[in-house]
Amino acid sequence: MKAPDGFRGQQGSKVPAALYTEAQRVRRDASPWTLVQGLLAPVQFLVCLVSIALIARFLITGEGLVAANISIIVKTLTLYTIMITGAIWEKEVFGQYLFAPAFFWEDVVSFAVLALHTVYLLAYFQSLLAPSALMALALAAYATYAVNAAQFLWKLRQARRQAPAHGAAGQAGATPATPFAGGAA
Repeated sequence: MKAPDGFRGQQGSKVPAALYTEAQRVRRDASPWTLVQGLLAPVQFLVCLVSIALIARFLITGEGLVAANISIIVKTLTLYTIMITGAIWEKEVFGQYLFAPAFFWEDVVSFAVLALHTVYLLAYFQSLLAPSALMALALAAYATYAVNAAQFLWKLRQARRQAPAHGAAGQAGATPATPFAGGAA
């Protein structure tokens, strides 16, 4: 699989490629998964913030281990949900379940986020790590998630900036939630 370069230009100029073709923009705006992704992304972020607070409480006070672990499991289930629905969205919009050129690097980092969360689940359910090590693993997963969320927010910004260049049809999708698709954001 080859990573896309994200740039197209005439006579050697570096011009950012449009995030969506007109046909993709129409499919994006018509897809019910666009709304699903737009709703799941902030829910996942809120779950992450609550979980970070619970992890910090445990690490600082030694109390609340059960609550911290439950919050990490909920965060992981939310992540799996957004990954599955994001892959469906990507298939509807770009014709492939993952690694569409417009979201290639976001999907790559999403898989790292998914891997870290999955390792946490394995370590937790198999009692492979001490509680503090489990919390450190969860925080590493969350740090990677933060990078991934920033990637998707950047794509959201790109999509919004490119929307006016597409006339009235682009205006209908001027606030797309879909850049959160395909991942951990």
